[in-house]
Amino acid sequence: MERRNFIVTSGLLAAFSALSPITSISNPVSQMTGTSENLKPVLLPAMPPLDHKGGMDIRVWMRSAMTNGLFSSVECAVAPKLMGPAPHHHLELDEIMYVIEGTASVLVGKDVVEVHAGGWHLRPRLITHTFWNASDKPLRFVDMYFNQPFEEYLERVFHELTPENGYPQGSEKKNKEISALAEKFGLVHLPDAWEERKAIAARYGLK
Repeated sequence: MERRNFIVTSGLLAAFSALSPITSISNPVSQMTGTSENLKPVLLPAMPPLDHKGGMDIRVWMRSAMTNGLFSSVECAVAPKLMGPAPHHHLELDEIMYVIEGTASVLVGKDVVEVHAGGWHLRPRLITHTFWNASDKPLRFVDMYFNQPFEEYLERVFHELTPENGYPQGSEKKNKEISALAEKFGLVHLPDAWEERKAIAARYGLK
């Protein structure tokens, strides 16, 4: 429990201290045996702000393998007036959002909250949620994940299941892969999630 509290506290302190976007290091600590003696200091060098590329993109910051599976995080960039994922919940994952730039609109259950730059938002498991950028300025945030290597899911979806790799948007092949990933990582969409996503996009004039 003490080691877990240390990792959680370290993640929060890092985010509070003016986070610089970073990329994964060349020699990650990936062969840990589960004991605290194997946890090592890791320097994550600063990088230019992540580009949303006209849509949405992610960059892994802290890998779960670096923390014995307790904590990981990614940076996310979202273009102006862009809808996020369909409303969903996680069976095991707890996540914390720290907004670096812009304003995130977050749906939690039936309530919508705005998280401005410098603000935090905690989303515990089993609570239906989604997010979007309703403003005309870019949104950039860091998501921190606990208890699950969710960065692996995001890397697969954003950087591997692409048209360039033979997965056209909306294709049966891509949809099948994403469904398998969702089951593996305990990501659950309710039956009306996609219709609700369309309704949110229409309400806020989102792409």
